[in-house]
Amino acid sequence: MRLTQRQRLVYLYLAEACRRVLCVLAPPRALSIGLPGAAPGRLIVAPTDLRAIDPFVAEEIYQGRFPLAGRVLDAGNQSPFLLELPSHHFAVRLHAFSWLRHIRSDKSAEACANARAIVDDWIELHGSRVDGIAWEADVMAQRIIAWLSHSTVVLQDADSGFYRRFLSSLSFQVRYLRRRARYAPAGLPRLRLRIALAMASISMEARPSTIRRAARELNREIDRQILPDGGHVSRNPQAAVDLLFDLLPLRQTYINLGHDVPVKLIPAIDRMYPAIRFFRHQSGDLGLFNGASSTLANDLMSVLRYDETAGQPFKALPHSQYQRMASGGTVLLADTGLPISADLSRTAHAGCLSFELSSGRHRFIINSGSPRFAGEKLRQLARTTAAHSTVCIGTASSARFSQSDFLGPVMVAGVSKVDVSRQTGPDGSDRLCASHDGYLTKFGLLHEREIRLNETGNKIAGRDRFLEPDGTPSTVAPPEPAVARFHIHPAITLERIDERKVRMLAQDGESWTFSIPAGELAIGEDIFFADASGVRPSQQLEVAFQGPEIRWFLAHHA
Repeated sequence: MRLTQRQRLVYLYLAEACRRVLCVLAPPRALSIGLPGAAPGRLIVAPTDLRAIDPFVAEEIYQGRFPLAGRVLDAGNQSPFLLELPSHHFAVRLHAFSWLRHIRSDKSAEACANARAIVDDWIELHGSRVDGIAWEADVMAQRIIAWLSHSTVVLQDADSGFYRRFLSSLSFQVRYLRRRARYAPAGLPRLRLRIALAMASISMEARPSTIRRAARELNREIDRQILPDGGHVSRNPQAAVDLLFDLLPLRQTYINLGHDVPVKLIPAIDRMYPAIRFFRHQSGDLGLFNGASSTLANDLMSVLRYDETAGQPFKALPHSQYQRMASGGTVLLADTGLPISADLSRTAHAGCLSFELSSGRHRFIINSGSPRFAGEKLRQLARTTAAHSTVCIGTASSARFSQSDFLGPVMVAGVSKVDVSRQTGPDGSDRLCASHDGYLTKFGLLHEREIRLNETGNKIAGRDRFLEPDGTPSTVAPPEPAVARFHIHPAITLERIDERKVRMLAQDGESWTFSIPAGELAIGEDIFFADASGVRPSQQLEVAFQGPEIRWFLAHHA
């Protein structure tokens, strides 16, 4: 049954109110200090951190400068925790302590002593004050993983007093996180929380029952979040890479210590690798869908070198709701789905039926992606349909987001159904046809997109049209101006051939020609949100609807 927007809002408000009541009724935070379980006598192992390290960052931190989340804080001789922090993202990175990994590039006594002093400052200033960003569930989980993984750096040449303070604080954080686990946000933060607790259970002295319970809860969360096709429930391609950075060391730690590996862990990892390959473009970059941002090449390769699965990428991820069309050197990725639940829509984008195109070593048509460290205003702008390579009617997106501080940025209306068909033509071409109802309530129309990729991968034919609610083709244009946008990667140069043709040219000479049979093809200014260096300008192609349908073509030139 399709809920009206009002009914959906009522449901969302009631669900959020219920969640907040349960949090209030939970045991007071102060009681967590007295939770069962004494501080462990010792650490057993330091799990491996697979993330890339940067000697420059290590040197900067030693000099009192913290280059985190696109900002730099010059703390001098002061503790960074006593200063006003540049941004929310910076605060998360600082309190999560993932930057400790860079100290591994300089394990000198001075560098380790400096890292130890910063950890000691945090314990003194925040260790017993359970409040603020430092004690948010996801930040806690990241900090526990970082402190465990880099304990060899922090504890190098440490005196017994610091050793006891460190273990006592770490133990308290683990107990507190365990107590608050059920109230953690759905999705990636909750799974990372379970990973942290499982890692702590085997890296620190713990009772066998604690190890079994942590493994059992991890199994349950993996079942909830890793879909049968290997995608993550958030539908964000980048989520799998982020998770594998923690799941791979966890798996190896279980094996090295001779513990029974959680039964869901290895199968999940084996499913996730084909999903990552599915989202990889010819350039090696991941598709920019549903909150994905740039993935550093070193990070991606650090994960992929442990890929023991084989075979070509799948043509579709049916549970994640994506399609992949590939032929010759061409790859086209299309989003043909919607958020799995309201909770998981907080980071989802209104990009249904958007696609990305790559060939050779280049991405040509993309989505604008999500900014890594920008403020909330830009993050929400990146979620709109206009920031994706698909069709907009007026200024409306195919999904509407809550503006309520109470609810948060969840989707409150929009796409509720997507119909997809995929066929191979007699000439060997690959045909994808999909439609969604995101514009049905406001405009009384469905949007249908058809894409055909020929057998050799050098020609693409596309059609976007509007359908009546019963699925029959509309005979009139939408009530407001409709535009199909095709966002161009900033590394690609656009050269106009005539009013209906534009060449997209890569630096090595490879190119695609975009053309339309009628109307005018406009070149507009654009913003690329997902660049590793920050938000940067780019360009987009725009095709305005003169009626209920447009056609467009792409031809490759080596």
